[in-house]
Amino acid sequence: MASTTKSTATEIDHDERIALDGAIDDLTDGARTWSHLSVAQRVTLLRAVRAAVAASADEWANTASDSKGLPGGHPLRGEEWLSGPYSTLGALDAYIETLTRIADGRNPLQDVRVDRAPGGRTRVHAFPLTGADRLLLAGFTGEVWLEPGITPRQVRAGAGLAQRTPQESGGVGLVLGAGNITSIPVLDVLYELLAHNRVSLLKVNPTQDALVPVFEHALAALIEPGFLRIVRGGPAVGSYLTAHKSIEHVHITGSAATFDAIVWGRDAAGKRRRRENRPLLKKPITAELGGVSPIIVVPGEWSDADVTFHAEHIATMRLQNSGHNCIAGQVVILSHDWAQREQFLTALRHAYAKAPERPTWYPGSASRMEQAASDYPDALALGDRLLVEIGDSDDAEPLLSTEYFAPVLGVVEVDGLGQDFVDAAVQHANEKLQGTLGANVLVDPATERALGSGFERAITALRYGSIAINAWTAFGFITPTLTWGAFPGGTVQDVGSGIGIVHNALLLDGVERSIVRGPFRPFPRSLPWVSGGGRFTILPKPPWFVTSRTGAQVSEGLTRFRATGSVSGLLRTLLQALRA
Repeated sequence: MASTTKSTATEIDHDERIALDGAIDDLTDGARTWSHLSVAQRVTLLRAVRAAVAASADEWANTASDSKGLPGGHPLRGEEWLSGPYSTLGALDAYIETLTRIADGRNPLQDVRVDRAPGGRTRVHAFPLTGADRLLLAGFTGEVWLEPGITPRQVRAGAGLAQRTPQESGGVGLVLGAGNITSIPVLDVLYELLAHNRVSLLKVNPTQDALVPVFEHALAALIEPGFLRIVRGGPAVGSYLTAHKSIEHVHITGSAATFDAIVWGRDAAGKRRRRENRPLLKKPITAELGGVSPIIVVPGEWSDADVTFHAEHIATMRLQNSGHNCIAGQVVILSHDWAQREQFLTALRHAYAKAPERPTWYPGSASRMEQAASDYPDALALGDRLLVEIGDSDDAEPLLSTEYFAPVLGVVEVDGLGQDFVDAAVQHANEKLQGTLGANVLVDPATERALGSGFERAITALRYGSIAINAWTAFGFITPTLTWGAFPGGTVQDVGSGIGIVHNALLLDGVERSIVRGPFRPFPRSLPWVSGGGRFTILPKPPWFVTSRTGAQVSEGLTRFRATGSVSGLLRTLLQALRA
């Protein structure tokens, strides 16, 4: 049995309990089977999953688009191609490569550059690793930084995690799936299986019920031997499963409030348990819980085209998926002293207003929008979204501490230019904003060169699990060989943006953060004689920009190329990209 029926009652009924217990029994048997598979056999299994995901890509992307209220032909339907099947296919390809190396007796980091990073850290240059990525995503690079004190030798020795000891079972885990991005539940299941040798009971969020048949088809190769079971249900099902004696581990993607309810319980009893440090949950838990993400705009001498491009860049960080993202940029940090401050704000207002309209579809988003409007009655209402520009007399606290998870973007200002601004902005992001999941930094090449080592020191001081320089941290999410999760330090008592990491297709141990670097200017302004020393890219406008005219077609085309490797299809897609 792959899925059970939905339950919204406070307690599940007898038949549902029997079905859930049966699914867990199947997984207990499946865990034993998994521990008897060689790594080479696991590669064969992953290839079968990949073939099914590729065959399911159309249904996956279209079902997700329809469920989010995006009708056929809507310019933002491409989001569901990239954040669904494209992300999953990329992860499968990367895991297959890692496990193939292990099966062949090679190290997962063979031919991968490993060197030193600031502060006694080791750095793995984890992206790009394929010729296709070097071409299509030229200008983008990704690094995984390990915790201070871990040496390059130790990194290589530990790479592979549980696949180094495939016979050691991780038992049965519960994955409480995210409700916003359709690849997250699948990617979490894959990470549990490959990083921890743990089979999974996946409880999908009710917002993704329509995707269950797609998941069942795409993941049939995991379901049939008992490595995965998928169930529907609300809080009652979740409560029953987290307490189940045969579930050995829980992983959740969601909110800190839900995490606390699972660990401590609800209402007064939960608060009392927390004070007394008596958690209701008696088993290990990992979590990815979001936060309030900063966008630091480093002042420099920007052209009009630079201003326009990065205003649209920031609008994308907030408005992709209607702001229903754990990694949506929420607080722009500007220099009060920047000569182009007002020009940039004008461009940002324009970009934020002109982005295509779409539903705010995630449950509770209407109340959060009302909360933001109440917190900031003078905010600019631009169609279905709010832009909050914090003035001298405004209280910034709600904006800095509330993850609105809706189309609400704020702007705050700090004093200074150059290194003074960068240091003040990093301090503001570290000390004032809730959470540590991801931070974005926009800086022109000339200013970055002028800052020199001071800029690298500031990036090192930025305490976030994912950092994007001239890119959006969602690029790190979608890149499987990078890692995803909060900056280390979260506990059940103070979880912040979560505990642990996912993705991590190189299966690295001791991860601290991932850093993405992208091109400041798009093509053709990225050409060497125009870019001012910046990075070259072939993309005139990335397809994930909400302002991309051909984003839907390009995102679908890139997914099909990922699935089939068709060069002729790729050429057509690149022509569409040039029209973005």
